[in-house]
Amino acid sequence: MTIRRLDNVAIVVDDLDAAIAFFSELGMELEARTTIEGRWAELVVGLDGLRSEIAMMRVPGGDGRLELTRYESPEAVDLGLSTAPPNVLGLHRVMFAVDDIDDTVARLARLGGAVLREVVRFEVAYRLCYLRGPGGVIVGLAEPLG
Repeated sequence: MTIRRLDNVAIVVDDLDAAIAFFSELGMELEARTTIEGRWAELVVGLDGLRSEIAMMRVPGGDGRLELTRYESPEAVDLGLSTAPPNVLGLHRVMFAVDDIDDTVARLARLGGAVLREVVRFEVAYRLCYLRGPGGVIVGLAEPLG
């Protein structure tokens, strides 16, 4: 038995509208936005009294999706991961290939995206950087060279 695909990666945010704007500016498309609640959701997620609003963002023309989640009940818990360095166990990072890393960084900066250090060149293959996105998630950007 094998898996079919990576369906989505979830990112918990405190401002769903801002997160949608950020990932839309990156080039993702809003596929759906809905409220999730009920016993089935409580059993799947493992939280009693669950009520959350999600936005499913899709990579245009591809299968990759991000599920942006804002918890209404119970409230999201801040463990300080929004400022944690990239080497913290369990910390998520999402990497996107982009056409123009400088333009992408500039556009995301207007929405709060902050490069952790700088854009660097990896051999003759890529220009790369990590930046902080909504909820403190680390977003990697890779511009293929050549």
